[in-house]
Amino acid sequence: MRQALPIFIELVKTLPNIIVLYILTILFSIPLGILGALAYTGKNKIIKFFISVYTWIFRGTPLMLQLMVVYYGIPLMKIGGYKIVLEPYTAATITFIINYAAYLVEIMRSGIESIEKGQHEAAKVLGYSYWQKIIYVILPQAIRRVLPTLGNEAITLIKDTSLIYVLAVTEVMKRTKELANIYYNITPYICAIIIYLVLSFAIDRL
Repeated sequence: MRQALPIFIELVKTLPNIIVLYILTILFSIPLGILGALAYTGKNKIIKFFISVYTWIFRGTPLMLQLMVVYYGIPLMKIGGYKIVLEPYTAATITFIINYAAYLVEIMRSGIESIEKGQHEAAKVLGYSYWQKIIYVILPQAIRRVLPTLGNEAITLIKDTSLIYVLAVTEVMKRTKELANIYYNITPYICAIIIYLVLSFAIDRL
């Protein structure tokens, strides 16, 4: 047990990578998810088709595979004669944003479509423009209805950050494996469990 404190401290040092990835994913995926849901519930069939294909691909394939494709696969392709090479953390951030935006499109779409037709008509009677109706009437109600699902996604996201170890990015799981090999006992894994439970509890309460 004397090893627990230094191991715990070593794992806590990796948290900034996780927290920054978490915050960036939320900041960018939520607006993209909302815009995608609004476009999907619109009347343009071409846009709806492309969004449905996008959500189908990113919701139907493992996040780990997507990480590998973005980091290892893109450099194998030459776009416009140029080879694009991404830093591991950049590749992870881009992949997480695109992946979670796909899930949020479907979640927000269900919320928007659950709003009664009378709400749309009432906003029209009040003289609201399309965007005023969306911002002041539809979205607040839609978000409230899908809030439990969004909460589950927020907790899932903190656990999914452990997947970036496949890109050799230093985070809790990667450091846990390294420490387990050094100390050759279960203590690093127990410390990792505690860290993830605390993070999940904090996000759930928030």
